[in-house]
Amino acid sequence: MIRQETAWVLFAAGLIFLAALVLGVWKWQQSISSTDGTAHRYVNVAHSAGLMYSFAAGAIVAPLVQFSGWPSAVNITAAAAIIGMFIVTISNYVRLAVEGRTDNQMRDRRPSLRGVREALIIGEIGGTAVLLAGFAYAEL
Repeated sequence: MIRQETAWVLFAAGLIFLAALVLGVWKWQQSISSTDGTAHRYVNVAHSAGLMYSFAAGAIVAPLVQFSGWPSAVNITAAAAIIGMFIVTISNYVRLAVEGRTDNQMRDRRPSLRGVREALIIGEIGGTAVLLAGFAYAEL
């Protein structure tokens, strides 16, 4: 039987995948209407990141949650940190695409985003480490 927190992770993965498909439509519209046949760099990045993060959530995060030996509260907190950071990242790429001000966010970075980048590192790596440890505890 599938654990409740695993179901939520798979649902989130599906929502991210759906968003990536919609971003693909945006990418296609920009590509066919531009003179060089390409979309804005961050439309491409948002679309690709959405696809990759949806598969990471469904193929890696969900099974780690399902087979973790930790309590549900620990699993859902770790998974929410990971998926939340995925969503923050994709949303930032969409923002950069809508603004259209840069083709390289690191070259044109804002100092105020340092904390966001640190949170991404802690959330994604920390959440994954917690789930991986729970999987190892229960299954190895």
